[in-house]
Amino acid sequence: MNPKESGSIFFKGMTMGMADIVPGVSGGTVALITGIYERLVHGISQVNKETLINTIKRKDVAKDKKLDLEFFIPLGSGIALAFLLMSNIMGYLLEHHTTEIYSFFFAIILASAAMLFMGIRQKTATNISLLLIGFSFAYLFVGMTSLTIGHDLPIIFLSGIVAICAMILPGISGALILLFLNQYEYMLHSLKTLVLVDIFAFMLGAIIGLLAFSKILNIVIKKWKYQTISFLTGLMLGALRLPYDNIDMDSDMIGSILLPAAFGIMLIYLLARYSKKAERSKKIRRNKKNRSLSSK
Repeated sequence: MNPKESGSIFFKGMTMGMADIVPGVSGGTVALITGIYERLVHGISQVNKETLINTIKRKDVAKDKKLDLEFFIPLGSGIALAFLLMSNIMGYLLEHHTTEIYSFFFAIILASAAMLFMGIRQKTATNISLLLIGFSFAYLFVGMTSLTIGHDLPIIFLSGIVAICAMILPGISGALILLFLNQYEYMLHSLKTLVLVDIFAFMLGAIIGLLAFSKILNIVIKKWKYQTISFLTGLMLGALRLPYDNIDMDSDMIGSILLPAAFGIMLIYLLARYSKKAERSKKIRRNKKNRSLSSK
């Protein structure tokens, strides 16, 4: 992989990490609109004993028999860096600029959902019904009162399992799940202060949940792609309840609400445009390679 493509994946990883640490915004959404979602889910679902051994010892096997390190190393690095950076500023923004940050979140979710809906080629009654079901589920879930549970290591471990499943799904925010489980601020503090035992327990749960859930999701996406996207779009629209409820409508309409929202919409537009451009370039390179091979 060339440095330009690695840099592109690293940037997408950073945007995924920034989204995952924000309640109400899903890193899976960013992966979907930037064109790496299916590769991400497929790559994770391929992790097993055979691919691990092949990656370490054998370099001459087919790509599907090895881990996609050219993808996961820059992506994981970007996500990790975003987590470290955002954990230091998210608490401040949510406390001191609540309306501005949630206006930004609202616009991001809405624009992402709109783009996904336009990408659904089969707008059948079934798919619309699934969208409405997803909307209802997310809307009711967001409105639920957060649980009051402690921060013991088993709780943190289980929270990691549940949150990572949400993080990989477009429309469901892993940070929102942690907020509901009363673990969000605690884990933010653990990241800021580097409480390694808490971080390790959470990461262990996340890895286990990711490996198990990705295999199921990979099958679902392959068999029912547009039905899945319809349901996920509904989840995203229903999740708008969280940022909306945290926006103070009595504040400065332009400075606190409209400007952050406009910036959020512009960000999603640029991400999508960049993704389409990168996909076209990739397709051109693939066609050139195929023509070169066929001429030999």
